[in-house]
Amino acid sequence: MLSIFDQGPPPPCPTPFNLAAHVLRHAKDCAGKVALSVLGPDSSKDWTYQQLEQAVRGTGAGLLASGLKPGDIVLMRLGNTVDFPITYLGAIAVGLIPVPTSSQLTAAETAKMISDLSPAAVVRDADVACAPHHNQIDAATLRDMRQLDMCTYDKGDPNRMAYIVYTSGSSGNPRAVAHAHRAIWARQMMVDGWYGLTSEDRLMHAGAFNWTYTLGTGLMDPWTIGATALIPQPGTDISALPALLRTHKATIFAAAPGVYRKMLHDHPALDLPDLRHGLCAGEKLSQHLHQSWTDTTGTTLYEAYGLSEVSTFISSSPSHPSQDGALGQPQTGRRVAIVGPDGPVPMGEPGTIAVHKSDPGMMLGYLYNPAETMARMQGDWFMTGDLGAMTAEGQIAYLGRDDDMMNAGGFRVSPLEVEAALTAHPGITQIGVTDVEVKQDTRIIAAFYTGPTPLDEADLRAYAQNKLARYKQPRVYVHLAELPIGPNGKMQRRALRDYFKVHDND
Repeated sequence: MLSIFDQGPPPPCPTPFNLAAHVLRHAKDCAGKVALSVLGPDSSKDWTYQQLEQAVRGTGAGLLASGLKPGDIVLMRLGNTVDFPITYLGAIAVGLIPVPTSSQLTAAETAKMISDLSPAAVVRDADVACAPHHNQIDAATLRDMRQLDMCTYDKGDPNRMAYIVYTSGSSGNPRAVAHAHRAIWARQMMVDGWYGLTSEDRLMHAGAFNWTYTLGTGLMDPWTIGATALIPQPGTDISALPALLRTHKATIFAAAPGVYRKMLHDHPALDLPDLRHGLCAGEKLSQHLHQSWTDTTGTTLYEAYGLSEVSTFISSSPSHPSQDGALGQPQTGRRVAIVGPDGPVPMGEPGTIAVHKSDPGMMLGYLYNPAETMARMQGDWFMTGDLGAMTAEGQIAYLGRDDDMMNAGGFRVSPLEVEAALTAHPGITQIGVTDVEVKQDTRIIAAFYTGPTPLDEADLRAYAQNKLARYKQPRVYVHLAELPIGPNGKMQRRALRDYFKVHDND
């Protein structure tokens, strides 16, 4: 039996269609309901659905009045404020193509984007770095647009381009990924397949406004079904999140694993009476962290997997919990396979996680680079570059990036397997594992960990010996003050090798 799991075709996207109109489809019926609360320690700023729609469609009208026209690309250089989602949706509402970007990018990095994209305008907060551009629209001007007469939605083919996002650049070459208006239609499969979300929920996301994880999971998806989104105000420390969850009666919480880890570290006891469950994405959730959260809060976490190129398509959920540490299973409407060099592999065998090209959340392609787009395809399958294995029930275990796989003594070893075995050690708070070169053509597994104090290496070796086959056991242990973490909270496993070089030279 081959590793193919087909959850049936999704309902077709209606036409004509507009992504922003779909997100705000409940604005009229929910006019007085709170769509967004920006949470502070002492107060909150509320936006009703009526106010949100006015701001979005007013912004859309203002962007057109500035001389932009449908199809123009608009680079977004905005900070962690509500300006970000309002401008993003306002641009899409009138057929412009926004490019949301991290505020942490340097001017040099944005110069390359401007060269690649030739945007018609850059919308910019003065505090956010950006290379020069002949047509910059400042944040104050954007805010003035909100009170203009509301624009008419630009509706058309759901397959036309709606927005562009950049990959994280882990390969050293960030790529511009073009997505269609239908991408938001595909996200409906997450409502039951991951969130268990209803219109009565109050979903709090720990991320910044200008992070695409927040933009999708924390804002647009709740708005699409008429729920309330809760976002901590800029600068909120993770230690303050439990109080915000309690005070504002959050029923669902979404964050990266590192946020859950820090909350448990700072709060050995967590009283969250309104919370039904948590959502987790951004990096692999360890079983130890999941169990610690459940033991402390009495609630569970549901994990999801997706890419810049395709919206989240594998997840656990209240109706389909994960089994034995797996990611979960393909959502209804998805077709997913585990693919080897000759196509889908037998059930239980490792291979590359792949999603069928017909998925409505699939990108249109890498902008201006059809050859690179085709290079990611194997027949009808889009190859994610991540390794996994599938059970007969459709549960998919994540085995790491293909290029993260370690080679030690001729054996290929997943770093996630080693990390999962060692993370429960009482003296370890966080761990990252990779292979390092100790001499030409000789690589060994090294474990980098954080904890209150360096641990005895003999003790660590004994601990690993009871949990891992010999070829999977680290040969070197390095204590660090902190692990290298990227802007989105993901551990940068490749950077660990540089720490070994420093350690080795000491």
